Amino acid sequence: MKKLEKDITNLYRSLLNKEFIAKQVAEMADPSYRLSAMNLVRYITLRNQDLRNVHDNLSEAGISSLRSCEGYVMQNVTSVLRLVKLINGESWNPQEEVETIGYKASKKLLKRHTKQLFETKKRNRDTKIMVTVPREAAFDPDIIRQLIVQGMEVARINLCQGSPVEWLMLIDHIREQSVILGLDCKIYMDLSGPKFKVGKIKIRKGSKKIKDFIKLKKGDHLVLSSKSFTTQDIRKGNKGETLRNPKVSVSNTAIIEETKIGDIILFDNGLIESRVIKKRKDELEVIIITQSDKGVKLLSEATINLPDTKLHVASLTKQDKIQLPLVMEHADIIGYPYVRTVEDIKVLYTELDKYERNDIGIIIKIENEQAFENLPKLLLEAMKRPRIGIMIARGNLAVEIGADRIAEVQDQIMWICEAAHIPVIWATQVLENLTSTGTATRAEITDAAKSARAECVMLNSGPHIIEAVTMLSKILEKMEGHTSKKKSVMRALKVSMKNLDRMGMEE
Repeated sequence: MKKLEKDITNLYRSLLNKEFIAKQVAEMADPSYRLSAMNLVRYITLRNQDLRNVHDNLSEAGISSLRSCEGYVMQNVTSVLRLVKLINGESWNPQEEVETIGYKASKKLLKRHTKQLFETKKRNRDTKIMVTVPREAAFDPDIIRQLIVQGMEVARINLCQGSPVEWLMLIDHIREQSVILGLDCKIYMDLSGPKFKVGKIKIRKGSKKIKDFIKLKKGDHLVLSSKSFTTQDIRKGNKGETLRNPKVSVSNTAIIEETKIGDIILFDNGLIESRVIKKRKDELEVIIITQSDKGVKLLSEATINLPDTKLHVASLTKQDKIQLPLVMEHADIIGYPYVRTVEDIKVLYTELDKYERNDIGIIIKIENEQAFENLPKLLLEAMKRPRIGIMIARGNLAVEIGADRIAEVQDQIMWICEAAHIPVIWATQVLENLTSTGTATRAEITDAAKSARAECVMLNSGPHIIEAVTMLSKILEKMEGHTSKKKSVMRALKVSMKNLDRMGMEE
């Protein structure tokens, strides 16, 4: 136990050594996030060390294992050290005056921040449900009514789709139905952000009909151009060999300017993988490395992801600034996509200051590796305003970091946000099969159950979105009786009580 006491003492001292940083960042945070900023620094300090052996030894001694202390780091480490010293026959209380947060206080802070952000009355569950409202709801308010009745508390309007006329119609229906039903439903408007897409594709093969796709197989070459153009020919030799490589335009010149030879470029949400082999002034040439016997189709406006490239692109675009007056007038919460650096948040906050709306909620969307790597710094910058949240945009994020890492990374985002007492939105492909086809898969039910650890869960629109909202609401209600973030709440289990009774009846 002396070795364990030494290990915990070293942890405690490492926290104290960084306490000056914790105090500095606390001074810059909004008053409602002052303690949270301090705790975040402490958590990052704690997780800078490998604690696996310490965990095991603490568990063996029957002492709190530090495994779920995200929200109250200093209090937890201090309590653990006191207990270890008591076991070793030594009474101890810290002499240093350090402001700490306990477990219950940390839960209250997170709940308070969640309430600040969403401002909706609790239903039968704590976790909020956000729904990307379908465009047809602009012309059918009954869709909005049913969604609110079944559990939608935040209506998401995607500014990448539809028109201002449709958005205003949706807003009117949401406000009206919320009042009629007496149920809160906030309006969340997602800014468009920079677009990384393939341009329009029109391919003519000799005198044949024009096609709107390019069929690619492993080893094929494709040219990306920063210049826009319309129809092109793809010429073949006598033996069917390509004499002129197909070419597509791209929506953002940074794709050409900032990508290096050897970088991976992904198309269509990662379904087509390529590597840059040549770079010219206005063009890139890539080789397709996707394994496919029959080939894959590259369609017009397919998405482009650049997992190897550090882009220097403004997250807040000119189009976003044009849309901001409408957003500021009608939105309760805005979504900020493609954030990568602290500077991106500073730019948004500077723009928002022009509208004097310190009350508006801000969701920082984490959808690329750079944002994930910068997450603690992003959170500390975001904390300068009172109503903030994080969205784990798992679709883009999985493409950027690789599908094999998404489960690990989404958990790390959850832990870091819990340390900062910042609410999290769990987004992308939640109950996607149910929403699209009316039938839920077992895997997506399990995923939806895990989403109960977040403060809000987002569903995308689809033909069966109302059934999906109903199902998600039921899942969240059940799971909240069992878990709170990483902790099991230890509710009595019916299966345990029934079996215990049966054991007592056995002879």
